[in-house]
Amino acid sequence: MMAAQNLDHLIDQLPKVRGTLTANAPIARLTWFRVGGNAEVLFDPADQDDLQSFLTALPLDIPVTILGGASNLIIRDGGISGVTIRLGRAFTDVAVDGSVVTASAAAMDITVSRKARNSEIGGLEFLSGIPGSIGGAVRMNAGAYETEINDVLIEATAIDRQGNLHRKTPAELGYTYRHCDAPEDWIFLSAQLQGQLGNADAISTRMEEIASARENSQPIRERTGGSTFKNPDDHKAWQLIDKAGCRGLQRGGAQVSNTHCNFLINTGTATAADLEGLGEEVRRRVEDETGIKLEWEIKRIGALPTVGGAS
Repeated sequence: MMAAQNLDHLIDQLPKVRGTLTANAPIARLTWFRVGGNAEVLFDPADQDDLQSFLTALPLDIPVTILGGASNLIIRDGGISGVTIRLGRAFTDVAVDGSVVTASAAAMDITVSRKARNSEIGGLEFLSGIPGSIGGAVRMNAGAYETEINDVLIEATAIDRQGNLHRKTPAELGYTYRHCDAPEDWIFLSAQLQGQLGNADAISTRMEEIASARENSQPIRERTGGSTFKNPDDHKAWQLIDKAGCRGLQRGGAQVSNTHCNFLINTGTATAADLEGLGEEVRRRVEDETGIKLEWEIKRIGALPTVGGAS
């Protein structure tokens, strides 16, 4: 465990907030995999002003990590040093103006698609097939069913490590496949999304088709983290993994899904090291079999455990 005296010393350095600061906070429960060590300090800001004033006053030598919906994330067993910021209920607003939907960063993707449907706005149905929140979707240019955030984003608002606000268009964010050129220290706060006025029944039908497709092809009822690896050019990652004989492969409590082998599963006893180690073994086997090196889509953050397993 992290030494209590270090935690006290860190908290003593932090600016006053209206939100909540928690020392040595368990955060595995906040992730879809349900694994990982603690956050040295977890900050849940009361609102945007609270977050901005905190970042403006925070000493620059204190590391900051942003935790979103944590659907596509492995937190390593050694935990996260410095301050981990999690945007909570204050950042879940979804508003509609004509055919434009404005969603705060912590709004879940499926919630945004449902709000759009209820307002008879189409074009955002694909979000119902993406686990996680809007902030993470904007950060990684998330996509599904032939549509990406890049295709519907009008403008995103972010805040940097010094507390400065930035409003950027997709072109300014430099989107490519599952990638955004925004600086790593930017925290996305909201996004304006362009839909098209449509028919609620037709939109519902499309969302039902997406839900059915996911149910039939993905292990959505398991402790998983979405697609593990990006699709290489002209290839499907799952096909390469299957060809390399990795379907069902296990390491500790981690397993390559039998349903969709570009998904890793925590069968109930996995550690973060099990999941990441299994992913690396899959990458090795695929490269040996096909000559193609898979690139992680799941983000891995935090420290490896110290000797003896302490974090």
